[in-house]
Amino acid sequence: MANKDLKDRTKAFALRSWKLCTCFPKSREYNAYINQLIRSSSSVGANYRASQRAKSRADFINKLKIVEEEVDESMFFLELLMEISKEHQTEMKALHSEGNEILAIIVSSIKTAKLNRN
Repeated sequence: MANKDLKDRTKAFALRSWKLCTCFPKSREYNAYINQLIRSSSSVGANYRASQRAKSRADFINKLKIVEEEVDESMFFLELLMEISKEHQTEMKALHSEGNEILAIIVSSIKTAKLNRN
């Protein structure tokens, strides 16, 4: 997958997550999870972009590890929201699936970068 494609994909993941979050009721309880989802999903794209400007292979791997953590965190909050709300299930499941695909790509990239380190 080309770097630009993944940059676009991680940005779209953040935007779709934000749009989903606008659909939930405004309450203290929802806001706690919604704010976390917005932060972690936007961090996926921001940290992926940062990885493309890494100063070394080790820096690249570390930045990708942050992306891995943030995607996983986004998926966690999507899972919570799927259990809490029965509305918007189709979009939440689609976002979760996209997160899973991005996660697989990032994990594979980390493994490849580690193999090529030597």
